[in-house]
Amino acid sequence: MIREITSDDNAAIAAIIRKNLEAADLAIPGTAYFDEALDRFSDIYGKDDARYYVYTIEGKVVGGIGFARFLSSDDTAELQKLYLDDSVKGSGLGYKLIEHVESAMKQAGFKKSYLETHDNLQAAIHIYEKSGYHEIERPREVGHSTMNRFFVKDL
Repeated sequence: MIREITSDDNAAIAAIIRKNLEAADLAIPGTAYFDEALDRFSDIYGKDDARYYVYTIEGKVVGGIGFARFLSSDDTAELQKLYLDDSVKGSGLGYKLIEHVESAMKQAGFKKSYLETHDNLQAAIHIYEKSGYHEIERPREVGHSTMNRFFVKDL
């Protein structure tokens, strides 16, 4: 089930994100691993131009995805923090979450979706490319300095 994040979900999604970044050797400064907001997503997301959704199975958070307005453009949202628990990887859930968040972006009035990722996250890059994202040059406004791959898609 996909739903908006609540404060009860904060610890679970933060743990999933940290575990994924550790597995990809990205538990380093300049990644979401050290974001101050990682342990309090429910406080950060929840406005029209910033949302975070979790996917639950039998009440357990097994993944999440979010978006927020991209700083350089009023018509572009940044797809943020798509991470899955190991138990659901390969199930197609990543595609389902991307579809959900893109629909929410459109409802919020955005025309494009932008994202940043890293070479170490090859499974994610594969999902993004199969979902219609194409690679672009590094924008000036990159939020996580360690990220080295950048993608965009018209919604």
